Amino acid sequence: MLAHPPRPDGPGPNSRDVLVALAALVLDLTGYALSIPTDGGSFSVGVVTLFLVCAAPVVWHRRFPVGALAAVLVGQVALASVTVVAYRLPICLVVAVFSVARLRSARVTAAAAAGALLVLQLPGISEQEELAQAVCADVVGVGMTIAAGCAVRQWQRQLVVHRELLADHAVAAERRRIARELHDVVAHHITAMQLMAGGARKVLRHDADLAQDALQSLEDSGRLALAEMRQLLDVLRADDAPEGRPAAPQPDADDIPRVVAESRQAGVATDLRVDGAPRELPPTLGLTVFRIVQEALTNVRKHAGGARATVRLDYGGERLTVEVRNDGSGSAPVRGGRSGHGLVGMRERVALHGGTLETGSRPEGGFRVLATLPLPADTARPAHHGPAAAGTGHEDETPADHEHRTALR
Repeated sequence: MLAHPPRPDGPGPNSRDVLVALAALVLDLTGYALSIPTDGGSFSVGVVTLFLVCAAPVVWHRRFPVGALAAVLVGQVALASVTVVAYRLPICLVVAVFSVARLRSARVTAAAAAGALLVLQLPGISEQEELAQAVCADVVGVGMTIAAGCAVRQWQRQLVVHRELLADHAVAAERRRIARELHDVVAHHITAMQLMAGGARKVLRHDADLAQDALQSLEDSGRLALAEMRQLLDVLRADDAPEGRPAAPQPDADDIPRVVAESRQAGVATDLRVDGAPRELPPTLGLTVFRIVQEALTNVRKHAGGARATVRLDYGGERLTVEVRNDGSGSAPVRGGRSGHGLVGMRERVALHGGTLETGSRPEGGFRVLATLPLPADTARPAHHGPAAAGTGHEDETPADHEHRTALR
């Protein structure tokens, strides 16, 4: 949201500002002429010149509202010293005060109103008018002018916000449309890849040339699908700040000990317990487990500082259980009930993998986060690392064969 409406472009006033100044000059001269005696003795070249001096700064009322008001007030003081008829609330002063109220802060507006009221009393004092009547009329006039300026300022702010919202909605709608189109394209390529892979498998033993053509088409479709997917991500991440260097690899479950160590360094006694044989998780699932533990430990530091925390990973047969709990013994009270953005983010990540998330206070004290995530079928066995991974059926393959086989998975 803008603090003030934008100033007009260009180094000088535009034609609209000049017309406003001329209109103010004509109205002020007309009002003065109608208020003086019929002999016209008070109407002279000097008086007209002073009216012109008062109206000239109005040309700059939008670019320099405070300066324009100051110049108008000086001109009004000079005009009050030579005229004998009190003329209340000049139009040029109304325009200047209105611009200050529209374009400047409340403190500046209050100071401008005080200065305008002070200058407006000079003709009344010189003519020994009824002071209470003069002050009341001037206060009402200046107050209405400031109210109008503040109302216009608020309307302009709302208009700017409304335009920004409309622009954001338009951009979001366009991105959704592009994302749907790219999704359809990527889905088409993946379906074609699946059909070509099945066809190549069926004719591999009977027609090697046809199988090779199918595999070549499969490779081309995969490359094109990957390019389309990258384009889709570029569309969805259009508002992200550009990175100055390549992004580091995303963390996974293997990085949880590091988070636990950081939690200990931050003053939270944190234990890590792993039940069952650890398994190699898919990147997205490993990242979800890491984020759950990281966010839960962050909440312990924020809302239960000094409490003892326990992180437990349970690799079951088909499900992975992630539990982070604290005993509530910290100096800061444990907050429950209303979920923050961190818990909402956890719930979305868990739901993405078809799991469940339970959060809430423990009967014995403290807070618990319990996530249950299904394990994919290809990770339902312990991971093997290094040369001990024997019996895979690919012991004699070359690095190129391994890379090609991995790409076809």
